[in-house]
Amino acid sequence: MDDLRVVEAQIDRPPRSPVEVLSRCHLGLPVVIGVPPLLDDGTPFPTSYWLTCPLAVKRIGRMEADGGVRQAETMIEGDTVFAAAHEAAAERYAADRDAHIPQDHIGPRPTGGVGGSQGGVKCLHGHYADYRAGNDNPIGAWVAPDVEPLNCIERCVVNAERNPAWTEPGR
Repeated sequence: MDDLRVVEAQIDRPPRSPVEVLSRCHLGLPVVIGVPPLLDDGTPFPTSYWLTCPLAVKRIGRMEADGGVRQAETMIEGDTVFAAAHEAAAERYAADRDAHIPQDHIGPRPTGGVGGSQGGVKCLHGHYADYRAGNDNPIGAWVAPDVEPLNCIERCVVNAERNPAWTEPGR
């Protein structure tokens, strides 16, 4: 299986940098890829972990449409322990990303925490991708029960093309 071609089909375009699959579903397809902090053309990219799984993207999209980002921000505002864990995740994320920028780089650099957020919650997809990549992310952990299991019966991609037989499975 050519991971690059599968990712291209999952996200409906070629990636703008090399990708590294960090998490796979039970069918062996990419769920999360690692993305460098500088894209092929030098553009700074704050998102280190990109969610490619169409099922997870769809389910998180529904969460966001139902006010999930606001709910996450309310949890941060109302729980000092949760807020501290969120801040620690953002600091770790930025430090890990920035460690991959060449020391001699003099151009623009990515900023912010998860997905480039400047303190709040920018999107739940980025937090879940960070969590699914194996990192401690309290928002990603909060999102996970509404997304998982990633229980597709059909592969979302077959022969490097979106599978027209793929549908969202029930739970």
